[in-house]
Amino acid sequence: MTVRDAIQHIALAHCRRRGLLVNHERVARLMREDNLLAVQPRAFIVTTESDHRLDVYLNLASRLTLTGLNHLWVADITYIRLRTELVYLAVMLDGFSRKVVGWALEKTLATRLPLAALHQANSTRQPPPGVVHHSDRGIQYASGAYVQVLRQQQMIPSMSRPANPYDNASCESVMKTLKREEIYATAYRDLDHLRSNLAAFIDQYYNGTRLHSALGYQPPNEFERGLASGPPSGAARMQFFRPAQESNPGEVS
Repeated sequence: MTVRDAIQHIALAHCRRRGLLVNHERVARLMREDNLLAVQPRAFIVTTESDHRLDVYLNLASRLTLTGLNHLWVADITYIRLRTELVYLAVMLDGFSRKVVGWALEKTLATRLPLAALHQANSTRQPPPGVVHHSDRGIQYASGAYVQVLRQQQMIPSMSRPANPYDNASCESVMKTLKREEIYATAYRDLDHLRSNLAAFIDQYYNGTRLHSALGYQPPNEFERGLASGPPSGAARMQFFRPAQESNPGEVS
């Protein structure tokens, strides 16, 4: 009953912070019995148009070993269904802290949508040169206008391999959490209502309150504050494999 009461009050993954030793199967069973499971996903709608002749880039994200902030940013786009239309959300995530560092909401999938998220991220983070920007192979991210901004900001483009969603898993996880815990549970009046709710969910809840197992059950903001109080992090390491006769992989910074 102690575990059940805790789940009813906190609903998601805060049990460990409260000192309750339970496994995920027990948590899921109790949440199911008490009707606390998140709303399940609806039908999938494609937002990636990768059938184009624009340049695509080597997948660097899978080769990186992250040791600090602003080494890797991960970008993605999803749709949100309102009563009478579909709108689209672009998100930019710091790959190390899992913090949403930029986002934009529009009625279009045009390049200006992810560009707005990128501009917000650059404005708030002021990253040093050399950030690896990872995305899918969608036409928005491969467009000349988008790549030009990456070059102006001295960012390094990186793109997922075809039909391999795991390369972009961290950002897709953000989208899944957003939809299950906010979008599917709310009936929005209009785009402005959605925008205000997203601002509160992303900035206050997701970045500031929601615990992440990958961060040692800390919210992203708390995790980043802990990094700021510690020693400076080193550069990310990038790993490439040498020819087969050499058994040890090479690493460069």
